[in-house]
Amino acid sequence: MTREDIIRMAREAGAAPYTNRHYPDRTTHTFSPDQLERFAALIGTAERNRTWTQEHWTEYEHSIAATEREACANVCDEFESDTDPDAGAVLAAAIRARGQA
Repeated sequence: MTREDIIRMAREAGAAPYTNRHYPDRTTHTFSPDQLERFAALIGTAERNRTWTQEHWTEYEHSIAATEREACANVCDEFESDTDPDAGAVLAAAIRARGQA
């Protein structure tokens, strides 16, 4: 879903464009509670109807693997060894390096 798709759905839900005087280069949209509920429904429908290609699945799988690698590396960062004070950092670096290959 592109930025333009999201803005289109916000407008379709009835959101009003709003420019903050402190950030004149940024236009946001304001929602009433009913409009926000409608916007959420439009986003949900768009996501449910999205067609996933093999490329989408591959990107999704890579994202999951990267998140899992980082979680494992974070555990290693916290690892303390009485015999090798650098063991956790070495393990974490090795795990993170797998994502660079």
